[in-house]
Amino acid sequence: MVCRGAIIFFVALVLIRISGRRSFGMGTPLGNIIALLLGSILSRAATGVSPMMPIVVTCTVLVVLHRSMASVMVHNERISRLVEGSRILLYEKGAFIERNMVRALVCKDDIIQAVRQLLHTEVMDDVDTVHMERNGKISVVTKTAKSDTADR
Repeated sequence: MVCRGAIIFFVALVLIRISGRRSFGMGTPLGNIIALLLGSILSRAATGVSPMMPIVVTCTVLVVLHRSMASVMVHNERISRLVEGSRILLYEKGAFIERNMVRALVCKDDIIQAVRQLLHTEVMDDVDTVHMERNGKISVVTKTAKSDTADR
Protein backbone atom coordinates (compact mmCIF):
# COMPACT_ATOMS: atom_id res chain seq x y z
CA MET A 1 0.00 0.00 0.00
CA VAL A 2 2.92 2.37 0.69
CA CYS A 3 4.26 1.80 -2.83
CA ARG A 4 0.80 2.32 -4.34
CA GLY A 5 0.40 5.53 -2.32
CA ALA A 6 3.77 6.84 -3.50
CA ILE A 7 2.95 6.03 -7.13
CA ILE A 8 -0.47 7.71 -6.84
CA PHE A 9 1.20 10.76 -5.31
CA PHE A 10 3.30 11.25 -8.43
CA VAL A 11 0.42 10.38 -10.75
CA ALA A 12 -1.71 13.00 -8.97
CA LEU A 13 1.09 15.56 -9.26
CA VAL A 14 1.32 15.00 -13.02
CA LEU A 15 -2.47 15.14 -13.40
CA ILE A 16 -2.69 18.37 -11.42
CA ARG A 17 0.06 19.93 -13.54
CA ILE A 18 -1.79 18.88 -16.70
CA SER A 19 -5.09 20.14 -15.33
CA GLY A 20 -3.62 23.59 -14.73
CA ARG A 21 -3.63 26.18 -11.99
CA ARG A 22 -7.20 27.17 -12.70
CA SER A 23 -8.42 23.82 -11.38
CA PHE A 24 -7.31 24.23 -7.83
CA GLY A 25 -6.56 27.93 -7.41
CA MET A 26 -9.91 29.56 -8.08
CA GLY A 27 -12.43 27.45 -6.19
CA THR A 28 -14.85 27.41 -9.12
CA PRO A 29 -17.47 24.70 -9.65
CA LEU A 30 -15.42 23.11 -12.43
CA GLY A 31 -12.30 23.08 -10.25
CA ASN A 32 -14.20 21.64 -7.31
CA ILE A 33 -15.59 18.85 -9.47
CA ILE A 34 -12.16 17.81 -10.74
CA ALA A 35 -10.67 17.94 -7.24
CA LEU A 36 -13.43 15.78 -5.75
CA LEU A 37 -13.37 13.26 -8.59
CA LEU A 38 -9.60 12.92 -8.68
CA GLY A 39 -9.42 12.54 -4.92
CA SER A 40 -12.09 9.89 -4.70
CA ILE A 41 -10.95 7.92 -7.75
CA LEU A 42 -7.23 8.04 -6.95
CA SER A 43 -7.92 6.89 -3.40
CA ARG A 44 -9.28 3.64 -4.82
CA ALA A 45 -5.94 2.96 -6.49
CA ALA A 46 -3.94 3.97 -3.41
CA THR A 47 -5.84 1.57 -1.17
CA GLY A 48 -5.86 -1.23 -3.73
CA VAL A 49 -9.65 -1.38 -4.07
CA SER A 50 -9.36 -1.03 -7.86
CA PRO A 51 -6.62 -1.87 -10.37
CA MET A 52 -4.16 0.99 -10.84
CA MET A 53 -4.06 1.33 -14.65
CA PRO A 54 -7.82 1.79 -15.20
CA ILE A 55 -7.79 4.40 -12.43
CA VAL A 56 -4.88 6.30 -13.98
CA VAL A 57 -6.52 6.19 -17.43
CA THR A 58 -9.87 7.34 -16.00
CA CYS A 59 -8.25 10.23 -14.15
CA THR A 60 -6.26 11.22 -17.23
CA VAL A 61 -9.48 11.31 -19.27
CA LEU A 62 -11.14 13.45 -16.58
CA VAL A 63 -8.21 15.88 -16.52
CA VAL A 64 -8.17 16.18 -20.31
CA LEU A 65 -11.95 16.70 -20.27
CA HIS A 66 -11.56 19.38 -17.58
CA ARG A 67 -8.80 21.15 -19.47
CA SER A 68 -10.83 21.03 -22.70
CA MET A 69 -13.88 22.44 -20.94
CA ALA A 70 -11.79 25.22 -19.40
CA SER A 71 -10.38 26.05 -22.83
CA VAL A 72 -13.88 26.24 -24.32
CA MET A 73 -14.98 28.48 -21.45
CA VAL A 74 -12.08 30.87 -22.06
CA HIS A 75 -13.22 31.31 -25.67
CA ASN A 76 -17.00 31.21 -25.16
CA GLU A 77 -18.52 33.50 -22.55
CA ARG A 78 -21.97 31.93 -22.82
CA ILE A 79 -20.67 28.47 -21.95
CA SER A 80 -18.54 29.98 -19.19
CA ARG A 81 -21.63 31.58 -17.61
CA LEU A 82 -23.59 28.34 -18.01
CA VAL A 83 -20.90 26.24 -16.27
CA GLU A 84 -19.62 28.66 -13.63
CA GLY A 85 -22.37 31.27 -13.39
CA SER A 86 -22.08 35.05 -13.23
CA ARG A 87 -21.25 37.43 -10.43
CA ILE A 88 -24.23 38.66 -8.45
CA LEU A 89 -24.61 42.29 -7.36
CA LEU A 90 -25.49 42.33 -3.65
CA TYR A 91 -25.13 45.98 -2.65
CA GLU A 92 -25.18 49.19 -4.68
CA LYS A 93 -25.85 52.89 -4.06
CA GLY A 94 -26.17 52.46 -0.32
CA ALA A 95 -28.76 49.68 -0.54
CA PHE A 96 -28.72 45.92 -0.12
CA ILE A 97 -30.34 44.11 -3.04
CA GLU A 98 -32.53 41.60 -1.22
CA ARG A 99 -33.58 39.64 -4.34
CA ASN A 100 -29.96 38.97 -5.26
CA MET A 101 -28.99 38.21 -1.67
CA VAL A 102 -31.61 35.45 -1.59
CA ARG A 103 -30.29 34.14 -4.93
CA ALA A 104 -26.72 34.13 -3.58
CA LEU A 105 -27.81 32.68 -0.20
CA VAL A 106 -26.19 35.47 1.82
CA CYS A 107 -27.52 37.82 4.45
CA LYS A 108 -26.56 41.36 5.46
CA ASP A 109 -24.25 39.99 8.16
CA ASP A 110 -22.31 38.03 5.52
CA ILE A 111 -21.80 41.18 3.46
CA ILE A 112 -20.82 43.28 6.47
CA GLN A 113 -18.39 40.53 7.49
CA ALA A 114 -16.74 40.74 4.07
CA VAL A 115 -16.51 44.53 4.38
CA ARG A 116 -14.99 44.13 7.83
CA GLN A 117 -12.42 41.62 6.57
CA LEU A 118 -11.50 43.53 3.42
CA LEU A 119 -11.77 47.16 4.53
CA HIS A 120 -11.35 46.75 8.30
CA THR A 121 -14.53 48.68 9.01
CA GLU A 122 -18.25 48.07 9.44
CA VAL A 123 -19.19 51.43 7.93
CA MET A 124 -20.77 51.03 4.50
CA ASP A 125 -20.38 54.73 3.59
CA ASP A 126 -17.25 54.15 1.50
CA VAL A 127 -18.62 51.02 -0.22
CA ASP A 128 -19.77 51.46 -3.81
CA THR A 129 -20.71 47.87 -4.71
CA VAL A 130 -20.52 44.38 -3.28
CA HIS A 131 -20.60 41.27 -5.48
CA MET A 132 -20.78 37.53 -4.98
CA GLU A 133 -18.13 36.35 -7.41
CA ARG A 134 -18.33 33.20 -9.52
CA ASN A 135 -16.08 31.37 -7.08
CA GLY A 136 -18.43 32.14 -4.16
CA LYS A 137 -16.30 34.85 -2.56
CA ILE A 138 -17.68 38.26 -1.73
CA SER A 139 -15.80 41.21 -3.20
CA VAL A 140 -16.12 44.86 -2.20
CA VAL A 141 -15.51 47.88 -4.43
CA THR A 142 -15.00 51.18 -2.64
CA LYS A 143 -16.10 54.54 -3.97
CA THR A 144 -12.43 55.60 -3.92
CA ALA A 145 -11.39 52.61 -6.05
CA LYS A 146 -14.17 53.31 -8.53
CA SER A 147 -13.22 57.00 -8.87
CA ASP A 148 -9.52 56.05 -9.27
CA THR A 149 -10.46 53.74 -12.15
CA ALA A 150 -12.60 56.44 -13.78
CA ASP A 151 -9.69 58.90 -13.67
CA ARG A 152 -7.49 56.63 -15.80
